[in-house]
Amino acid sequence: MSGIKKLDILLKSMKPERIKGEFVFCTISKENFSKIKIAPLLIFHEKEGVTIIVEKELADKMNFQYQNTWAMITLSVHSDLAAIGFLAVITKKLAEEGISVNAVSAYYHDHLFVPYEKVQSALKALKEISNCLISNSQILKCSK
Repeated sequence: MSGIKKLDILLKSMKPERIKGEFVFCTISKENFSKIKIAPLLIFHEKEGVTIIVEKELADKMNFQYQNTWAMITLSVHSDLAAIGFLAVITKKLAEEGISVNAVSAYYHDHLFVPYEKVQSALKALKEISNCLISNSQILKCSK
């Protein structure tokens, strides 16, 4: 089952949804990763160590170190992994609003991690994008 590739359809139907919880990015050694008995939301192996995304409460319980806390927004549209420009438009808009974002693309959806204290501003900006006319990954005109 493939997802949507067409940019204007993706943006108009992305339906951003805030996922309950406060999340953190942590890094642990490959050796320590093999010993933990938790199921992180995300696991990514890098040469320096293993990055995991877990709920803040769990990180605190496990004494994991982290720097910032993040809110997760899921873009509910089934985006194709080969879609072009979808995250470019979104991250550009969030950057214009002064909101950093860490995007994770999974098979069905894209997930955005934004600073916890800026989640409402991010949701507002994402909803604004859905009302815009897009051409070549550029926002041309938005209706209110």
